Amino acid sequence: MPTMVHAGIYSSTRHYLEAIAAVGTDDTQTVRQQMADTPINDIFAKNGYIREDGRMVHDMYLVEVKTPEESADADDLFRVVRTIPAEEAFRPLSESVCPLVTG
Repeated sequence: MPTMVHAGIYSSTRHYLEAIAAVGTDDTQTVRQQMADTPINDIFAKNGYIREDGRMVHDMYLVEVKTPEESADADDLFRVVRTIPAEEAFRPLSESVCPLVTG
């Protein structure tokens, strides 16, 4: 079964390739701007976006491991207990030390 790492790589690659298709070039700055301008809602990320400091923020999930009796099959391992909104899950932009936002 694919892991969250696999899903994250798939998500980021797809977002990048869709940005290239949308702008018709692979120019780095043009593609980066398109990626930042396009919300991310896919199998990996909900309510995702790329901030000015380059960090991609998205909703995160607190999960609980299911007991063997609760699992429907070998891949049914977790139950979502709580969705943590993107703004709560990541350090605020105001605390970023990235040169893209700190000058």
